Amino acid sequence: MAETVEVLITAQNVPSYSHPGDAGADLSSSEALTLAPGERATVGTGVSIALPDGFVAFVVPRSGLAAKHGITIVNSPGTVDAGYRGELKVTLLNTDSSQPFDIAVGDRIAQMIVMPVTQARFIPVEKLPLSERGESGFGSTGLSARKGN
Repeated sequence: MAETVEVLITAQNVPSYSHPGDAGADLSSSEALTLAPGERATVGTGVSIALPDGFVAFVVPRSGLAAKHGITIVNSPGTVDAGYRGELKVTLLNTDSSQPFDIAVGDRIAQMIVMPVTQARFIPVEKLPLSERGESGFGSTGLSARKGN
């Protein structure tokens, strides 16, 4: 069974998990709007939370909205720090090139994942130690396991 943490909340619609064991709790829209093709909008959820120190919430897209309608989140994942007390808002983007997307009050528009945080202690050095990957980045591992792809 997953570990639980108590999160204080004020909300029009309290986020909920669709299935036992789900990592993301659904966030719902507190406003109605239409996203034209290629349009983005910051949408309210009516949710404000007080995370305990040592925790963070990440707001991520819903896979069904992305796959079926091309709806994603511009700043995904959105990071909600423990000290933030304002309303959680989601900047949605309609990536469909021809179809508008209607959002009604109460529609599930994103998911929120609550996780413990580990903070790093950054140690300045003159040179980083070598690694197998080295400085290879963007696209360096290719598209498939075949060499060079």
